[in-house]
Amino acid sequence: MSLEEVRNYINSVRRDFASKPLSKSDLNENPMEQFATWMEEAVNAQILDPYAMCLSTVNAAGKPSSRIVYWRDVADDGFVLYTNYNSRKGIEIAANPFVSLNFHWSEIDRQIRIEGSIKKVPVEMSDTYWATRPRESRIGAWASAQSSIVLSPNQLQLSVNELEEKYKNVDIPRPPHWGGYVVIPERLEFWQGRPSRLHDRFIYIKSGEGWTMEQLSP
Repeated sequence: MSLEEVRNYINSVRRDFASKPLSKSDLNENPMEQFATWMEEAVNAQILDPYAMCLSTVNAAGKPSSRIVYWRDVADDGFVLYTNYNSRKGIEIAANPFVSLNFHWSEIDRQIRIEGSIKKVPVEMSDTYWATRPRESRIGAWASAQSSIVLSPNQLQLSVNELEEKYKNVDIPRPPHWGGYVVIPERLEFWQGRPSRLHDRFIYIKSGEGWTMEQLSP
């Protein structure tokens, strides 16, 4: 399929969204409780990887980048993920500690948009999660200089082989450059797809110790 054919396709195919409405009375006053409800419903709908989320960061020059990561825990009423601190996202977070997240569940016509600040979790929390990772994943965290240029096709495998020999029959420690971040939300939007693109959108905004909720135009 050529690029022109792709263009024609995406401009000719249309699908409508669910007819299930979302109203303010359906929502919990606490957005984290509302998130838990929607996550449970996504899991029950047997969505593949419902905990996959798009993380968007912005570098020191104001240029954004996005990637899919896994949500792994909750801390300080925020969303926890784990990664290499020296990766592109880690470098951008160090330069600009404000990010956004997006959970998108097309099967049930829902998405949750989250904006807030980000910080590293305590080392004890990273250590606890590290201990639950499969051995192969722990080797991989040491072997990969995430986001750096690969100089030869077998570079990564050679590093894996060396590390497997180094840590043969011993526990693999957590690398100092690998650990968790927690995103502390300041805004959360719950989006429910509706027919004719008249989507239901509700936004929570942090206000002191609580939250204010408003409905947005689609």
